[in-house]
Amino acid sequence: MNDTFLRACRGEPVDYTPVWLMRQAGRNIPVYLELHNKYGFLNLCQDPEMAAKITIMPYEHYGVDACVLFSDMPLAVMPMGAELYYDPVKGPIYPHPVRSGTDVAALTVPVAKEGLPFQIDTIRILKRELADKVPLIGFAGCPFTLGAYMVEGGVSQRYYWVKSMIYEAPEIFHALMEKITRYITDLLCTQVHAGANAVMLFESWGGVLTRREYLDFAYPYVRRVIAKLKLEAVPIIYFVDKGGALLEDIRDSGADVIQVDFRTDLDTAIRRLGPKVAVQGNLDPYILLAAPRELMRQRVAEILQMGRTAKGHVFNLGDGIQPETPLDHSRALVEAVHELSRDLSSGA
Repeated sequence: MNDTFLRACRGEPVDYTPVWLMRQAGRNIPVYLELHNKYGFLNLCQDPEMAAKITIMPYEHYGVDACVLFSDMPLAVMPMGAELYYDPVKGPIYPHPVRSGTDVAALTVPVAKEGLPFQIDTIRILKRELADKVPLIGFAGCPFTLGAYMVEGGVSQRYYWVKSMIYEAPEIFHALMEKITRYITDLLCTQVHAGANAVMLFESWGGVLTRREYLDFAYPYVRRVIAKLKLEAVPIIYFVDKGGALLEDIRDSGADVIQVDFRTDLDTAIRRLGPKVAVQGNLDPYILLAAPRELMRQRVAEILQMGRTAKGHVFNLGDGIQPETPLDHSRALVEAVHELSRDLSSGA
């Protein structure tokens, strides 16, 4: 297996900067879109053979240095008793949001391998299929993000319900966090036991919180997840979207790698994070989508140069790939990262 990605996560010397494209990079691959339209997103996630096939697509089409498990954050909590369906326009919807102590009490904390057997079976397939290729990244949403989804009932623009709950009934929200934290910790450890070579925690809704709210309602729980994962001895990547104001706090989370979104210059983030963590990031996805090729290469070169001052650097987008991104743009990005980082390593 090409373990360049894993070595960069650990801050070990590498010959070139590894790259993968955050979230489901397959969503701009035509064959994936055909499968999505034919079978539906949730059905694809729950079919191990299909999910494994889609997971590998970015490696086959772009030549990335790691693959992320094809799944979705909101479906992880379905075994807890959270009914979920996907609307073609609105995305994931929980028709019975968690809004009361009674709702929280009704949620269970199942054994992850029994609650999400299709996900574990997918990883086992990928362990075999990727064994001589590249590492597999498992992932989950952080407790706060998953809890916020469940309280809001799906994607939100106002965050009315979750913000109201943390102030009007914080004890209910903390009780929800306790259950989700126990379950997600088990899920991620189970992913590792099944064959994931690294794991990533997504705090996709972290940017809706003030620093005080983050420290009270999100940070303690993600630290508990990470502390348990450290015993598994795999790289742990942590991403707080729109989390530039929180970098000093995130630095002390225990994660090995901090994903930086595109809103913060990577060199600024590295200075604030310090020398103990590697970084991942952070090209604006719209540069990959729309910028002329030479401008894209220029931005790649700038980020690679910044990344050389970190303990370790994995090149990535600073947010999810845009579905309209042409395939040849993604290939050109991966090729540019490999080429330009090799030039930097050789002093060319």
